[in-house]
Amino acid sequence: MIAGLPFGYDTLLDREFKNGQDLSGGQWQRLVAARGLYRDARLLICDEPSAALDARAEYALFQHLRRRPDRAVVLITHRLANVRHADQIFVMDHGRLVQCGNHDELMAAGGLYRELFELQASGYLAGATE
Repeated sequence: MIAGLPFGYDTLLDREFKNGQDLSGGQWQRLVAARGLYRDARLLICDEPSAALDARAEYALFQHLRRRPDRAVVLITHRLANVRHADQIFVMDHGRLVQCGNHDELMAAGGLYRELFELQASGYLAGATE
């Protein structure tokens, strides 16, 4: 993507500048994700890191995050499929912590996490209706 910009890595990413370029939402998200993955930080905070990504890019992002078990990742997301492998999941409802545990524990406990996970998952099941 960067190589395709008019001046490659030297392209200014703001149309306010002469010859500046703007990026799509997905391009911005890829750029920000790449910067976070490139840095050797022990803690990475990701707030909806894949909201503007296509399915392949989202899959690749989470594969990269899983390759660094030495890095702590705080993932803030509404896409519950992305938290299945998390060590700890904290479920918030109207600003309050209502559940915590791993995926299997939260599914077994029922409650808001299970409800929302099953609601999202139902869209991927064969014969799902709107």
